[in-house]
Amino acid sequence: MQNHNNGKPLSALLSENDQKPPYSSPRISFKSKSYNSGDEFGSPWNVAPSSTPSPSILYHCISALYRQEGTIFALAIAKGLVFTGSESCRIRAWRQPDCSERGFFLASCGNVRAILAHGNTIYTSHKDCKVRIWRIVSGPDGFKGKKVGVLPKPQQILGVIPVKSGLKHKDCISCMAMNLTEGLLYTGSWDRTIKVWRMSDDLCVDSFTAHEEQINAVVVNQNDGSVFSCSSDGTVKIWRRVYGQSTHALTMTLKFQFSPVNALALSCSSGSSLLYSGSSDGIINFWEKEKISGRYNHGGFLQGHRFSVLCLVAIDKLIFSGSEDTTIRVWRKEEGSGFHECLAVIDAHRGPVKSLAVALEMERVTFVGFLVYSAGLDQAFKAWRIKVSPEERMGFDSSDAKTKVAEYECEYEMSPVLSPAWVEKKLQGTQFLFD
Repeated sequence: MQNHNNGKPLSALLSENDQKPPYSSPRISFKSKSYNSGDEFGSPWNVAPSSTPSPSILYHCISALYRQEGTIFALAIAKGLVFTGSESCRIRAWRQPDCSERGFFLASCGNVRAILAHGNTIYTSHKDCKVRIWRIVSGPDGFKGKKVGVLPKPQQILGVIPVKSGLKHKDCISCMAMNLTEGLLYTGSWDRTIKVWRMSDDLCVDSFTAHEEQINAVVVNQNDGSVFSCSSDGTVKIWRRVYGQSTHALTMTLKFQFSPVNALALSCSSGSSLLYSGSSDGIINFWEKEKISGRYNHGGFLQGHRFSVLCLVAIDKLIFSGSEDTTIRVWRKEEGSGFHECLAVIDAHRGPVKSLAVALEMERVTFVGFLVYSAGLDQAFKAWRIKVSPEERMGFDSSDAKTKVAEYECEYEMSPVLSPAWVEKKLQGTQFLFD
């Protein structure tokens, strides 16, 4: 089932009025009313799926916030805080895991469609097709932050500094991703273009038309610099920087599905790379990278959602998906095969699940589960605690050097389009192994 009007996505049909009242107060925090059978004390934890005799996943809603008007479009996690972007001009910060409010950024323009967090820096996209850069400082006395930049820079708009292929995006910036090694920020837009910004001087170094229709998501493989983009034209494309240049070239187009692709997630571990894409037919397709050729081959699909898949997050062996059918599903890939098992189906919202953010939950130095934050078009923002059984935790506790060494054991990719940082790392690989 698709919610479209005049070719626009569901989220674009919402009102763009920035004058919204704050989140409802007092904050609602509740426990699930679905109890396990046989528990005389009434456990607040849900077992999922219900047919599993020995569940490895338990989930529980620990907090829920309701915005009286307007919708939360984007979530991001940084420095123990969860940031939310909505139709309002305020980007709010909430403390993990109880979601108590810590403060907000106040921008001159609202309709925040994408948020990207890295360290103490936050990037937000706005209705005026600009990206604002914020610096955060959190302490015992509260939350502080200030705007430190905007993309494009005012000098570029005035024509003082040359701009690559236009001043700024001509339509909504729907997604952002960062290449941490090379210090590049990628922005994807409904104007069908991707722009590349060099973070050292905030200049646009490349701009290209990537798809035939609006771009919905972009992700970067931090190991080799590959850039993945998806669009309502039904395609997923892979881009690489041309060696010695700032331009990007298309290396591969993936098109297994025939419906708009709304979300991407990349899972890289133990020398393997899996790309997941969520589309409007409710299917999650995945591709696996060949170690020698570097090509991504279609490995299968995950089927369970009834309507559009709107957001994806991948952490190690788990994949979290949010859908227009109001549910969040938790999937696990089995070692050594392409089989994926659905571990949980969470009835999360009363409307489509628009955005997800996931963080590991630790007790001292021990991994115990995940904290999942979800935002729906029902104007609700919720926090979930997902517990993992001791047997399942073993797969997440591995932190020895073998994982790092495996990254250097991959064969060189047979492609003339290579990331400069990737080439440099590969050339130093042999020395690294024997130092």
